[in-house]
Amino acid sequence: MKILLIGSGGREHALAWKLSQSPRCETLFIAPGNPGTAQCGTNVQLNVADHQAVVDFCRLMGVGFVVVGPEAPLVAGIVDDLAAAGIKAFGPSRVAAQLEGSKAYTKELCREAGVPTADFARFTQPGPAKAHVRAQGAPIVVKADGLAAGKGVVVAATVEEAEAAIDMMFSGGLGAAGEEVVIEECMVGEEASFFALVDGDAALPLASAQDHKRVGDGDTGPNTGGMGAYSPAPVVTDAVAARVMAEIIEPTVAAMKRRGAPFRGVLFAGLMITADGPRLIEYNCRFGDPECEALMPRLQGDLVEALLATVEGGVSRLALGWSPQAALTVVMAARGYPAKPETGTPIRGVEDAEALDGVQVFHAGTRQAPDGSLVAAGGRVLAVTALGDSIAEARKRAYEGVARIDWPGGFNRTDIGWRAV
Repeated sequence: MKILLIGSGGREHALAWKLSQSPRCETLFIAPGNPGTAQCGTNVQLNVADHQAVVDFCRLMGVGFVVVGPEAPLVAGIVDDLAAAGIKAFGPSRVAAQLEGSKAYTKELCREAGVPTADFARFTQPGPAKAHVRAQGAPIVVKADGLAAGKGVVVAATVEEAEAAIDMMFSGGLGAAGEEVVIEECMVGEEASFFALVDGDAALPLASAQDHKRVGDGDTGPNTGGMGAYSPAPVVTDAVAARVMAEIIEPTVAAMKRRGAPFRGVLFAGLMITADGPRLIEYNCRFGDPECEALMPRLQGDLVEALLATVEGGVSRLALGWSPQAALTVVMAARGYPAKPETGTPIRGVEDAEALDGVQVFHAGTRQAPDGSLVAAGGRVLAVTALGDSIAEARKRAYEGVARIDWPGGFNRTDIGWRAV
């Protein structure tokens, strides 16, 4: 089977690495890909925002299955357009992708389905939003309704900080994403990431993970797309996982079906594990990044078969295994990230890192210079992942890999996995 993977980040390199191992994968195309994905298949320059161009490419090359990595094409309805052309695609429809595309949509669905989550209110004007914040007090959470590339959530410690976030969003600081704002109570607990494959009717839990969103050691500084992750998450015990499925995932799947928008794809629940049990922070409708880089090395089984079963309605028949080993990923980012990352800086030593036992380096924001050397081309640039018999051992190996990479233009957190270790 010829497969097209859409995306260019570390998540997509991890998916390409795993997809290419499947006996079902005859040829793998990645659009647009990166230097890492080029080691797993063929990168193609394709405007993925032009859905007809994607359809035309699939027809020309005989592609029978498309895997969509990032959220923006899903929210834009690429799966609908591929399905209309008779091409199988992994990911939710445009309507179902609103679980990630609109915070307000998800909060209303949670209220309807009885899914435990933070109390909330919705606003389309700054005045009433600020009045609500003053009435509720701080800490409080201010969220842009739409997609904001991980920058649309402000956990405000003071009323003044919340009001500044409201002004920023309504004044266009996040573009169309901030035209509506959701304000939530600030939940207390430990965060975790939980993934399930959903075929519209049934859901199959995958492994858990935890990521580190803040840019600095000790979980300090601004939020980012993620500076590292590890799997499994010790806080997600078997008992917690069972509650997540029964109280959060399954009611959501049933509610989406009732709405006439059955969810098919990977449902990524961002959780707060509170003293009263798990509560939903938000949904994403794709694999997390950098969580995916920690999940794929642990996955035992055929990823192509699993994703096809999700599309075709066979999730209940799947039997996926997971390595008993832990995985830990350290993200290496360009200096200046997340504000203004420095690009074009040379990177050496990736092969030296991968020579270590159990270490895999996934490319995110890299490109090849005209002379063939590797340079930084984004904010989050590399994801150094290692397996180990414990999170502590995986962490030790991952940081040994980081130490072998010669990149003066980059930086990384030194405490990934601190909660677990």
